[in-house]
Amino acid sequence: MHFTIQREALLKPLQLVAGVVERRQTLPVLSNVLLVVQGHQLSLTGTDLEVELVGRVQLEEPAEPGEITVPARKLMDICKSLPSDVLIDIKVDEQKLLVKAGRSRFTLSTLPANDFPTVEEGPGSLTCNLEQSKLRRLIERTSFAMAQQDVRYYLNGMLLEVSTDTLRAVATDGHRLALCAMQAPIGQAERHQVIVPRKGILELARLLTDPEGMVSIVLGQHHIRATTGEFTFTSKLVDGKFPDYERVLPKGGDKLVIGDRQALREAFSRTAILSNEKYRGIRLQLASGQLKIQANNPEQEEAEEEISVDYEGSSLEIGFNVSYLLDVLGVMTTEQVRLILADSNSSALLQEAGNDDSSYVVMPMRL
Repeated sequence: MHFTIQREALLKPLQLVAGVVERRQTLPVLSNVLLVVQGHQLSLTGTDLEVELVGRVQLEEPAEPGEITVPARKLMDICKSLPSDVLIDIKVDEQKLLVKAGRSRFTLSTLPANDFPTVEEGPGSLTCNLEQSKLRRLIERTSFAMAQQDVRYYLNGMLLEVSTDTLRAVATDGHRLALCAMQAPIGQAERHQVIVPRKGILELARLLTDPEGMVSIVLGQHHIRATTGEFTFTSKLVDGKFPDYERVLPKGGDKLVIGDRQALREAFSRTAILSNEKYRGIRLQLASGQLKIQANNPEQEEAEEEISVDYEGSSLEIGFNVSYLLDVLGVMTTEQVRLILADSNSSALLQEAGNDDSSYVVMPMRL
């Protein structure tokens, strides 16, 4: 194997592929990246057995074909440290990888390509082509609500649900829930649900960088695959039953509050400074035309904000974890938001004013 490549052309896919590779591995080959040269194409593959990412680069010069695995992190650090406009010459010699650039020389250890595991491909049951920007928006609007290391392992990921011409993403950690839907050309009538693990979702979002580009999604029995011009991403699915999110969405809330998103966000941020660092609780007091936000902490410090809102119902006092409210306001984009409440023990429903494609549920806190 022998090829030359511009540093920039190699660094971008290498950084994304190395992102999948875990630093601490049980199998040494899993901390390596697989390099394969065929014709005018170099492909780079990284995997942690759950998620696999293949990046493809076109080579300008004719190359000598071959395949080998090398330490991902070291190769990436070498590329990063080289000058930006340099041409890199890479070849395999006696089971070592020789990297030359300008006056720099590096010799890296390798492991045979045959040792490199591939994520098995099952048959795909459903395929659709989506705009990258729309899929990225779907993930960004919901991924913050995924659980981290919850014993209910099916919450440590995101539910993707396909039904007639709609793709819906749902994430919850048991205290809050985020849901976003988009129109998608899917000719399937019955509902199909898969749970993509947290790491898979975060890696997929990193790949969707081309606002004009398309991504092809294949949902199989045990895998999801996403293909763009330069990458093929594969992730195992989580085997489990996701909670019925429709039952979680609050129904019958009669208190509708409409407020300025940025003003609310700033008031919550200021109040949060003096909330209890562990529980992050704040108290909302709602009266006609105004919302009072209060926080205090074990050091007897207090914060209070008053903000004008569009509200004409009876007064209500309710507590929330302020971080959850800030997360929701942080992903919304409209100027006005609406908050639907029932009573001090019921979950709140937050939505963008005039836009129903996203819904957020936050459970109340007892203060």
